[in-house]
Amino acid sequence: MNKNLLPLTLGGLGIGITEFVMMGLLPDIAKDLNVTIPKAGHLISAYALGVVIGAPLLIMIAGKYPPKKILIALMVMFTVFNAFSAFAPTFNTLFVARFLSGLPHGAFFGVGSVVASRIAEKGKTAQAVSLMFMGLTIANIVGVPLGTFIGHNFSWRISFAVVVFVGLVTLLSLKLWLPALAATKNRDLKAELSFFKKREAWIIIFMISIGTGGLFTWYSYIAPLMTEVAGFSPNAVTYILMLAGFGMMVGNYIGGILADKFSPAKASAALLITMAVTLTIVHFISASQPLALIMTFVTGAVSFALAAPIQMLMIQSAKGSEMLAASASQASFNIGNALGAFFGGLPLVYGFDYTSPAYVGAAMALVGSFFAFWLIKSTQTTTDEVKMPVTSFH
Repeated sequence: MNKNLLPLTLGGLGIGITEFVMMGLLPDIAKDLNVTIPKAGHLISAYALGVVIGAPLLIMIAGKYPPKKILIALMVMFTVFNAFSAFAPTFNTLFVARFLSGLPHGAFFGVGSVVASRIAEKGKTAQAVSLMFMGLTIANIVGVPLGTFIGHNFSWRISFAVVVFVGLVTLLSLKLWLPALAATKNRDLKAELSFFKKREAWIIIFMISIGTGGLFTWYSYIAPLMTEVAGFSPNAVTYILMLAGFGMMVGNYIGGILADKFSPAKASAALLITMAVTLTIVHFISASQPLALIMTFVTGAVSFALAAPIQMLMIQSAKGSEMLAASASQASFNIGNALGAFFGGLPLVYGFDYTSPAYVGAAMALVGSFFAFWLIKSTQTTTDEVKMPVTSFH
């Protein structure tokens, strides 16, 4: 790995742990704070809401500064707010702490994506961005299972202390290894915001917000799915999350290659359809332990293969507004997080079993693929119009 990209990977590791460990800790937090598992799922939505609000807001405020300074400031916020989570005494205070923890998430990935694309080798831009997202996959292989194990056997508060430690290490690496790229000169915030006047921008936002929700309908409730339906012991959830993390790492690598080899839009469309298929399979086979394990790996791989393509899709469609657009894609991803956790929890509230969220996720992924195909069609139409010869009549 390029040493200059390592701080971004470490940042992704810390962010990945704090975002995804909540899925494995839901039963423990619910028991400790005397709330139901569906209500504890609102903590996932609180974090996602923080990302949605913080991503564009912090970029607009800090965008005029050099990227290195922005990333360091964001990681300081991340570390402090996760420390608040570790000491939150009640469900409501934890809800607020999770919201605050989400604020720097999208802006970090937004700025980090642009930094990675600037220092990438020619023709390997998406793969460089995928190296940043590799931190998320490592989090799901090591950090999230470790945090789940600690939370189940000791205290979920210690799990957030681990996140704080990773945040401190990331701060040090940012200081030592991240190149000091120049700030954007003559920044015109009004011109950057005009990106949101483009139809393509909103198609991508809806594609990400709805389509990636499919991942979170499944992953938000993976712990009770594996214990209540597949019949695994609570201690086995740690290893199941590691398996999902390995799938995410493989998928993330493949997604970067697909985005560089084909167009990010085509890669996104194909992967969203594949996600719908895999989630449908999950609904039917989760009672079988061997098949449940296989689909845990496959679903993790398919879902995270989307990371690099959707990020590159945003960056390529926003000339002059790359940081804002890249942060918007992360905000959209976490709208998907919130929607997935919410809609995935609805069948549970009405008495359906823990396989039912997968059906909801498949439907969300299919809707996301519709927007991806709409984007492809829209782009082709625009290209054809540009290529069309001008004919004058006299």
